[in-house]
Amino acid sequence: MTGAVLAFALAMLAGLLLASPRLVRIKAALLALLLAGLSLWWLVDRLSGDGLDAATLYHLYSGIEGAGVADFSGPLAITTALLLLSLALPAWMAWRLRRRPAPGPARPVVFPAFLATFVVAVLASPLARDGWRLYQHSRPVDASQVAAEYLVPDRPLGQRRNIVWIYAESLERTYFDETVFPGLMPNLTRLAAEALDFRDVASPPGTGWTIAGMVASLCGVPLTASRGDENSMGRMEQFLPGAHCLTDYLAQQGYTLQFSGGADSAFAAKDRFLASHGFGTVKDQAWFRARRVPRRHFSSWGVHDDVLLDSVFEDFQRLSQAGAPFMLTALTMDTHHPAGHLPQACRDVRYGSPHGDIGLLRAIACSDRLIGRLVERIRQSPWAGDTLVVVASDHLAMPNDLGDVLAGMKRENLLLFLGSGLEPRQVATTGSTLDTGATLLNLLDPELGALGFGRSLLQDPPAHGASLAAREGGERYPLYLGFARQLWTGSETRTLRVEEDRVVAGMQRIRPPVMLEYDQGWNIASIVLEDAPRQFAQRDPDNILAYVDRCTAFFDEPGKGEWCALVVDRNNALTLYPEEELQRGIQVDAPLQEAADARPRPRRALTVARQTRPMKPGQYQLRVQTRNLPSHSFWLEAVSDDGTVVRAREWVQVDPDRAGQQIRLPLWLDSAVDQLVIRAWLDHTEELEVERVAVVPTRNPGRRG
Repeated sequence: MTGAVLAFALAMLAGLLLASPRLVRIKAALLALLLAGLSLWWLVDRLSGDGLDAATLYHLYSGIEGAGVADFSGPLAITTALLLLSLALPAWMAWRLRRRPAPGPARPVVFPAFLATFVVAVLASPLARDGWRLYQHSRPVDASQVAAEYLVPDRPLGQRRNIVWIYAESLERTYFDETVFPGLMPNLTRLAAEALDFRDVASPPGTGWTIAGMVASLCGVPLTASRGDENSMGRMEQFLPGAHCLTDYLAQQGYTLQFSGGADSAFAAKDRFLASHGFGTVKDQAWFRARRVPRRHFSSWGVHDDVLLDSVFEDFQRLSQAGAPFMLTALTMDTHHPAGHLPQACRDVRYGSPHGDIGLLRAIACSDRLIGRLVERIRQSPWAGDTLVVVASDHLAMPNDLGDVLAGMKRENLLLFLGSGLEPRQVATTGSTLDTGATLLNLLDPELGALGFGRSLLQDPPAHGASLAAREGGERYPLYLGFARQLWTGSETRTLRVEEDRVVAGMQRIRPPVMLEYDQGWNIASIVLEDAPRQFAQRDPDNILAYVDRCTAFFDEPGKGEWCALVVDRNNALTLYPEEELQRGIQVDAPLQEAADARPRPRRALTVARQTRPMKPGQYQLRVQTRNLPSHSFWLEAVSDDGTVVRAREWVQVDPDRAGQQIRLPLWLDSAVDQLVIRAWLDHTEELEVERVAVVPTRNPGRRG
């Protein structure tokens, strides 16, 4: 119904644009904006399968480096064409209208009608629906209502069996349906008949992409992506430091933890998650490339599954022979949407399907062969009796070449447990991937059956807490998401301090510049890392903003120390804390000082040049010839490549009558350097253009003083 309303509203907007030349440019711009937004939404929906969701926000914040972008060249090309059409069509319509002969009588009602129709179109679009859903899942909530449900194992493990956990990329149990995919997965179907086979395992919000599926199953919590950049892991030292995951518990019990995956482990910050939660060894795409694996064994995502799983079995043998308990985790890749990949070991795979010759079906059949082979090799090994094997999909399949087929089917995740002493049976459940880790714990020790918000699927009733709330919808599940957001920093975050070059907020250590926003309950509502000075200047908070950066971002004179913090509320009451106080720790809930002036605008460090030649210790002069100058005076400095060591700093007075000038800055090097970064501290609205930079030795170099 909403689709029909949207189509009718778009047609009406086009008609109203042509109905009158009055304010035609504004009408054309609004229509172009809406069409462009819908075009981008289409692309996101093709990637996520669920429009603008938590996965979209997470990948926007954590970055897409390491993704197999080439697999999505088709949707990207279509989206580019749609964007061009979205901009060109309204512009062409406006141009045609303005070239018409003189119009008739004015029609003042046309523009109000256009605005009203525009509002209807926006409300009927998926943009409004997804925006409302994201708001519901990220709005401030009283997470204390579910805090008592968050449980961690608190007793020694009864049985320390080795664990091999195989995450099968997007390989949901739905593909087992013989009426739709006859003979597609014979090996895993046979293994399911010999395993504890859990049915109807769902993927709640916050668990439906790879890293989120891993967090859900290993930690028993959904992965959140609320306002701000708390998931931009590049400057966050810890990934969910407040979570106590299955891997943390196993490490405490003496387990060796290893992860093997074919893709880049930095993609979606998997490497940060693994390092933060007990994994001592990580093998990823870079590891295999360093071993000179031939290029034919790589796709755009990483190393193929045949090479990966052979390596996993070798590691299984090595770890088993070592004698210490271990958890070996593998993540396959070749069934990744949209079309999958076929490794060398499966070039002979064929699958005749009534759905057509679809490459993804061959990739699924190949994955069935390779995973089945690995499991059988483990089960036939001398260490089988002491090993528990988990085969699980990381999440339900995202939009792929079988999307039309899957759309008419009941979707469920794959979850199999195989090991000596486990009675083969199917277990009907209404649980979710949040319960997977708790179920594994329960199999290792009958006295353990809870992990985070997850509960063992072997216990009655089959659905508990978060899984049940997710299935029922309504107002309760956002409480679990709100609690999960607190795991990035902990609940006690009112004290900020600086240790070395990190801002400590609760349990998290962050490399500044950083802006923290606190809600009415003094919980961190967002942590902004990217473009923080601009957002601080423009944000109108409900309560408190705290911005931490080098003191040169705030002060025009030296002597305040290296790090400072500016705390401000929406009434413009503020306090500027120097380094001395920030090192002791400041309370963001302390009373602020009333200020009559406008809120200060922190400067940002803008790199204007680099010197990449080696320089010996000694005294130099830095000469910077500028092409233009900003409107305000500024700090100019030479720093180390990582920005942590300041070699020279000068306050530059701007002469408004001069477009450019040469700036000379004395520079002393205590040690040899290979590179210097020249940067200026400017307001986020200003720029500095540099024509040339030179570092010239002084005539009489020597020691200072």
